[in-house]
Amino acid sequence: MFQNPEQFAQATKALFEFQLETFNTLTSKAVQGLEQVVQLNMSTARTGIENSLAAGRDASQAADPKAAMAAASAKMHNLTNLVGYNQQLSQIIADIHNEFTRAADAHLAEAKSNLSALIYDVTKNVRPGSENAVEIVKAAIDNAFKGYEQVTTATRQAVAAFEEQLAQAATLADRQAAANAEQNKS
Repeated sequence: MFQNPEQFAQATKALFEFQLETFNTLTSKAVQGLEQVVQLNMSTARTGIENSLAAGRDASQAADPKAAMAAASAKMHNLTNLVGYNQQLSQIIADIHNEFTRAADAHLAEAKSNLSALIYDVTKNVRPGSENAVEIVKAAIDNAFKGYEQVTTATRQAVAAFEEQLAQAATLADRQAAANAEQNKS
């Protein structure tokens, strides 16, 4: 076991700091992704407004109904923009997911290594009769690591669910754009 309580406190502190660093890294990546999504939303909204204003201006300045209809059909271009938006959003989400997975896997591997070293330190200098205390420490360390794995797994599942919802929304937008294009041809 540890020679003194300070060694155990230092090992526990190192494990806690490592977990905190992992959560900070993952939170930072999530915030960066959110910033990208906000920037994409603002850019798409700005473009949509500009296109709508231009289409309205063109329709109001049209000399005949045929020209007004042509200007109105230009608004259908916004649905094409929606498909592009969905593709860009999907790419941002995929990038976030890949970075998150990479960071989580790296931190998970480091956590396993640190825990193995900690367990080794705990068990190498066991005094006779201290086996129960060692088992308690091992169980506490194992439980902390399992909690970390659960958080990582839950976060991955949340990202996967979001990606699935995004894919469904993109599919619906593509169908709507195709249906509107068919109506315009008719």
